Amino acid sequence: GNIYWTDHGFNLIEVARLNGSFRYVVIAQGLEQPRSVAVHPEKGYLFWTEWGQTPCIGRAHLDGSEKVVLVSLGIAWPNGISIDYEENKLYWCDARTDKIERIDLESGGNREIVLSGSNVDMFSVAVFGAYIYWSDR
Repeated sequence: GNIYWTDHGFNLIEVARLNGSFRYVVIAQGLEQPRSVAVHPEKGYLFWTEWGQTPCIGRAHLDGSEKVVLVSLGIAWPNGISIDYEENKLYWCDARTDKIERIDLESGGNREIVLSGSNVDMFSVAVFGAYIYWSDR
């Protein structure tokens, strides 16, 4: 298995084997402040959140190729990101808008607000079965 992570200092997304070997940079261009990543191994997708000048939710293949922006409007500080593998939905939380939202992970369409709070400062989100878990600061 592999593990993917963001490097805030160098604005990269990297991957390595679980034992730390075969480490390499997956995405090095076009990132300003990557925050979180989620991987869908079966579909071969890597998703990430971006806090930079143009906050967004992005998707690429696991090797970093074919980058696309799935969401770029109505987000500010997208933090955590999570995949619902059964429903093929991508969830993220935004610390600025105080929302958890979701989209179809293939098309980026059917955007929905799942939870909207006030003064919550959402930091991470996880989806498992029928449940959504989140943390705030």
